[in-house]
Amino acid sequence: MDVGEGTAKALDFGAEDRRALRWRKILKKLIENKGAVFGLIMVMAVIFSAIFAPFLSPHDPIFQDVEKRLFPPIGQEGANREHLLGTDHLGRDIVSRLIYGARISIVVSVSAVALSAVLGTLIGLFSGFYGGKVDNIFMRIADVQLAFPFILLAIAIIAVLGPNLQNIILTMGITGWVIYARVVRAEVLSLREKEFITSVRALGGSNGRIIFNHLFPNVVPPIIVIVTLEMARMIIMEAALSFLGLGIQPPTPTWGGMLADGRVYLVTSWWLATFPGLVIMLVVLGINLLGNWLRDMLDPRLTQL
Repeated sequence: MDVGEGTAKALDFGAEDRRALRWRKILKKLIENKGAVFGLIMVMAVIFSAIFAPFLSPHDPIFQDVEKRLFPPIGQEGANREHLLGTDHLGRDIVSRLIYGARISIVVSVSAVALSAVLGTLIGLFSGFYGGKVDNIFMRIADVQLAFPFILLAIAIIAVLGPNLQNIILTMGITGWVIYARVVRAEVLSLREKEFITSVRALGGSNGRIIFNHLFPNVVPPIIVIVTLEMARMIIMEAALSFLGLGIQPPTPTWGGMLADGRVYLVTSWWLATFPGLVIMLVVLGINLLGNWLRDMLDPRLTQL
């Protein structure tokens, strides 16, 4: 083995040791943050439920049995052991509907966030890098969109396109790009005059190379934080649309639809609305706590790994 090869291997081992040390520090900080641990558990639980819903669900979520309607949860008088959290006004099992409702929330939120993140990031990169008319056009479009409340804009779009899964994802995706565009644009405006960008230009680097090879990697950390927090917002928005009857249509179980069904029975059958609302609250809280931890971990001003 020559000296050069030995030096290269030593450097590789050193890099691997640094990566391992970095991951150990990240894991240690995660364990020390109880809120982040709770958030991670909630996120993993929802994802696990969505993936393995057919195996976890004790009953068919859309099967109706009016003879078992409005059974209370275990521990209440008149409860049925086959239905841990009771049944709804059509005799459908609450636990099963909550588990299958996770599928809709995950699919809609992940798809909508992916669409809005890609669209907003591209707009922010080009708007911040080129400036001028490109920047003015995109930012004025963003201002116009921000002038409309999301729920009104969503109602208008879905009323025209129709309430189905694809249209809901499209609506939520194209109405959520603004935050990504503004944050990425601000980052690019501060980076495009840095010395390393000037050096790439001097070496003949094309605009595309500068944008995607040098600017984009530097805006990934804030994008990751926004994606995490936007997941929670999209879950709430999907539930709100379903609550209003503009989301996924029955009989497909959704958390917002379960809330809408249970509002009529709040006085007599509190569990119909309580459990879906509790699940939404815990999942959104968990995602926000995990997002706050990620923000702290990815901000070099707040932490050093």
